[in-house]
Amino acid sequence: MIKLKISTAVVALVAAGALATTAALTETRPTLNMYGATGLIDMPSAEMQPDGILSGTSSHFGPISRTTLTFQITPRISGSFRFQGIRDWNKVLCCDGVNQFETYYDRSFDLRYKILDEGRYLPAIAIGLQDFVGTGVIAGEYVVATKHVTPDVKVSAGLGWGRLGSFQSIGSPLGDRPELVIGKGGNFNFGQWFRGPAAPFAGVEWQINDQWTAKAEYSSDAYDEESRVRGTFDRRSPLNFGVEYQRNESLRVGAYYMSGSEFGIAAHFIMNPKKRAGGGIATSAPDPVDPRPSRGANPEAWSTTWLGQPEVQNTLRVRLTRRLEKDGVQVESVRFDGSTAYVRIRNLTVDAEAQAVGRTARALTKVAPASVEQFVIVPMVNGMPVSQVVLQRSDIEALEFDTQAGEKILARAQILSAPAVLNDGIRDPEAYPKFTWSLVPMGRLRVFDQNSPFKAGAGLELNGRYEVTPGLILSGSVSKFLFSNLDDRPPLPERGRLQPVRSANYFYDRDGDPAIETLALTYYRKLAPELYGRMSLGYLERMHGGLSTEVLWMPTARRWAIGAEVNYTAQRSPDQRLGFSLPVDMYETDLCTPDFATAACGARNSYRVVTGHVSGYYKFDNNFHAQVDIGRYLAGDVGATLSLKREFDNGWKVGAFVTKTNVSAEDFGSGSFDKGITVEVPFASLLGIPSTKTRTTVLRPFGRDGGQRLDVDGRLYETVRGYRADGLTEQWGRFWK
Repeated sequence: MIKLKISTAVVALVAAGALATTAALTETRPTLNMYGATGLIDMPSAEMQPDGILSGTSSHFGPISRTTLTFQITPRISGSFRFQGIRDWNKVLCCDGVNQFETYYDRSFDLRYKILDEGRYLPAIAIGLQDFVGTGVIAGEYVVATKHVTPDVKVSAGLGWGRLGSFQSIGSPLGDRPELVIGKGGNFNFGQWFRGPAAPFAGVEWQINDQWTAKAEYSSDAYDEESRVRGTFDRRSPLNFGVEYQRNESLRVGAYYMSGSEFGIAAHFIMNPKKRAGGGIATSAPDPVDPRPSRGANPEAWSTTWLGQPEVQNTLRVRLTRRLEKDGVQVESVRFDGSTAYVRIRNLTVDAEAQAVGRTARALTKVAPASVEQFVIVPMVNGMPVSQVVLQRSDIEALEFDTQAGEKILARAQILSAPAVLNDGIRDPEAYPKFTWSLVPMGRLRVFDQNSPFKAGAGLELNGRYEVTPGLILSGSVSKFLFSNLDDRPPLPERGRLQPVRSANYFYDRDGDPAIETLALTYYRKLAPELYGRMSLGYLERMHGGLSTEVLWMPTARRWAIGAEVNYTAQRSPDQRLGFSLPVDMYETDLCTPDFATAACGARNSYRVVTGHVSGYYKFDNNFHAQVDIGRYLAGDVGATLSLKREFDNGWKVGAFVTKTNVSAEDFGSGSFDKGITVEVPFASLLGIPSTKTRTTVLRPFGRDGGQRLDVDGRLYETVRGYRADGLTEQWGRFWK
C-alpha cells in the first residue's frame, strides 16, 4: 500500500477521478455551496448528496479562499474537512495590535444530519454544526428546511447561530453563548452549540435546465471579523447572487456576486466511489467453462489411470499456470487425486479476490481430468494459506449461464479457514525465490504551516521485493526528488516536551534526497488455522527503524478480530541513510534556539522507544469497519485511537480517526489531540488497469507528535482479511468475471 500524507491532494485526487468520468448528467443532484457543503451560495440547505458521494470544492471570493472535502457518510449524515485562507489579515490591526499573519490559515470540520425527508407537503429538514471542533473562526450551527415549490424551483430557510447568527439577530432563544476558550484549538465547543444570538437566512434556487442553475440568498453571516474588525473586504449587503454550470455529473462551476462588493468563483469535483472513475477495468476475458463429456459417452475420459503416471501432475500444473498467467494469478502448487484438485494460488494483479478464485475455477475445468469433481482453491498471501474455497465442478458447469449464477454458486461453495500447514503438492520452481521491482513517480506534499500552506516535491521511487521462501520477504524502496521546495523551513514549532517523532518531517524532507525510504526483512507465518503472525526487522519507515512483531486472531465466521503488536524502534537520521543519530537543530522550537537546544530542551543524539498496541476490529453490516487501538505511541505517550472506515465494492475506503493520549494540550501543541481523515483509492479503480495496489491519503490538521504510531507496512488485518470468508463474500459478484 502506497501512503501519501497530504491534504489538498485529496481534492486533486477527487478532481482527477471526477474528470475521468465524462458521462452526461443523468440525474439532478443537490448543489454545493462555497463552503463545499450541500447548500445555496454561502448558506446551507436541508438536502443531502447521494449516499457515498465524495466531493472536493475550491472556492474564492474577495480575500477568502476555501478548499473542502465532503463525504456523504450515510444517506442522512455528511461530514466536511476544510482548509481556509484569509488574505490581508492585518490590513487593519486587531485590538491588541499584534501583527500575526499576512494570510491567516485555519482548518475546520463540519457535520450535518438530515432529520426529515421532503414530502408532498412537508419540507426536508436538517441540522448542522459548522467548524464544531477547532479555533471556532467560522463556527456556527443551524436548522434549515428546503422545499420544492415547482420541479425546477426550491426554497430554503433556516435559523443560524454563531457565525450564521451574526447579522440581524432575533435574540438568543436558547440562552447566551459563552466565550470560546480556544487554548491550543482542536477541542469540541459543546458549550457554544445553538447558544447565543440567532438569525434567519433564506434563499432560492432555480434549475433553468439540465446544465444551468441560478441562485439567490439572504445571508445571516455578517463577516464581522473579516469585514468590520480586520477590514479585509467591505460587506455592504446580506444578498448574494450566483449562476452555476454543470459540465457533467462530475464537474460543476459557479460565479457569484457576494456581499454587494465582491465577485467569487467555485469549482466542485464530484466523485462516486460506487463507480469506477475510468469505467471498467481493461482485463483479459475469462475462459469459458469447459463441460466434461458424460461418463457414458466417453468413459475413457473419466479414467483414473493417469494417477499412476508421476509426470502427469507436473504437466497439469504447467498447463494451469499458462492459462492463469494472463489473468494475473500465479499457481504456487497443485496436487491431484482421483476426485479432487488442490491448488494454491497467489493473486498478483486482480483487484477482487473472488475474481481470482473464479478465474482459477474456470481454468481448472479445462485442465483437470474428468474424474476430478472437487476443486479446493487456497489463496496464499505472503506465503500464508488464508482460506480454502471448496467448489464442485458440476456446479460450475451447470451455473455458468444461470441468471443467478453468483448467488447460487456462493450458496453451494464452502469457504473454510485453511490449516496452518498444507500437504505438499507439485510446486512451481519459479515461485520462490522471486524478485520483482518497479520504478514509479513519487510525490510528497507538506501543508498547513503559516509561511506557506502548500509545499511539494516530486521525483522517482525505486521499489524492490525479493521473496526468499514462502513467508520470508526482503523489500525496500529508494526515492529521489527531481524538484522540491520542501527545504523551505516552516515556522518553529511550539515548545513541548515530546520527542519530535513526526513534527521533524521538515528535516527528513530537507536532508533525505536521495533517501532509503524502507529496507526491511519480514517474516509471515500462519501459527494456527485462525492465528497469524508477522515479524519485521530493518528500516521500517522513513523516520523509524527497528523490530516490529504482531499477532492476529481472526475467528472463522465472526465479525471481529483481535490483534497485538510490540515494537522496539530507534528514530532514523534525517538523511535517511543507515544511521540513527539525530541533529541538535531538530529540537529547535520557539523557545529553544540552536545555541540553547541542549538536554534542557529535550535534545538528544538518539532516541529509542518501545511501543505496542492491542487492537480490536469489527465489521458492521453496512460495510463500515471499526478499529480500536490501545497502547503506547512513538513519543512514549499512552492512550487509544478509534477509527471508523466505510468501504465500497470497488475498493474505495473513506474513514476518520481520533486519538487521545495522556499528553496535555499544551505539550501536544495546536490541535490539542490527533485526528484526521483517510481516503484510500485502488489503482485499478483510478487507472482502469488490473492492480492490487492502493494509494492512501491521510488528512491531519497538524503534524504533531502525540498519538503517532509506527508506520510499518504489511500489518496483518488488512493483509489477510480480503481472502477470508467475509472478504471473499463481499466481492463474490466478481466470481464469474
